Amino acid sequence: MGAPHPVADSSASDNSPSRLRLTEIFLSLQGESDSIGWPTVFVRLTGCPLRCVWCDTEYSFHGGEWHEIEQILATVADFGVRHVCVTGGEPLAQKRCLSLLAALCDQGYEVSLETSGALDIASVDKRVRKVVDLKAPGSGEVARNLWGNLEHLGERDQIKIVLAGREDFEWAVAKVREYNLQERCPVLFSPVHGKLAPRDLADWIIADRLPVRFQMQLHKLLWGDKPGH
Repeated sequence: MGAPHPVADSSASDNSPSRLRLTEIFLSLQGESDSIGWPTVFVRLTGCPLRCVWCDTEYSFHGGEWHEIEQILATVADFGVRHVCVTGGEPLAQKRCLSLLAALCDQGYEVSLETSGALDIASVDKRVRKVVDLKAPGSGEVARNLWGNLEHLGERDQIKIVLAGREDFEWAVAKVREYNLQERCPVLFSPVHGKLAPRDLADWIIADRLPVRFQMQLHKLLWGDKPGH
C-alpha cells in the first residue's frame, strides 16, 4: 500500500479541456485533517507557484504527465475506497482541477482539497472539503496568503497552519484572534517535521487555552519522508 499507481498517458493534445498534469496517484492513510486515518486515494497534481522553505513535496513542482480526467477517475475507482484527496504542489494552479473535483463529487466520493490558501477558492465545488494551509512567516511565503479566501470557508472546511517555531506560533495565535478563525471552521496547528518539537507545540496550545486542534502528520510517523505516502 502506498506505491504510486501507474496511469497510462493519453496521446491527446495538452490543450484538451479535460486534461491535467499529474505527478502521482496512490493509496495510503489520510495523515492530516478531520479525515485522518481513513484509507484515501491521493491525486497529486503537478506544479506550485509557492516555494515554502519546509516543503516536503518539491518533486511535484515540475514534470508529471498529462492525463484525461476520465483516466484519473478510472484509476481512482480501481482502488475501491471512498475518500479521495486532491493535492499537490498546489492543485488549484491548474484551472482544470475544478472540473476534476466536481467529477469526483459526482461519482459519490468524499472529496477533500489540500490548497495553500494563496489561490482563490471561491469556485471550488461546495461538496468538497477544503483544507486551506495558511502560510506562517517561517514558510517564507507569508505574503502570499489570500485573506479573502476566509469568506469562502464553511464548517466542513479546515484551516491548517504549519509552524516552524515560536515566532510562527505567535503569528498564528494573532491571526486566529484577529479573524476569529475558530468561528469559521476547525483550525489545525501542526509542527514542521524536524523543525519544531511536537511536544513544545502541544504545551503552547495548552498553556494559551487555544481553540485549535493539535495535529501531527500520521504518514510521517508511519513511513517517514518516503514519497508516495
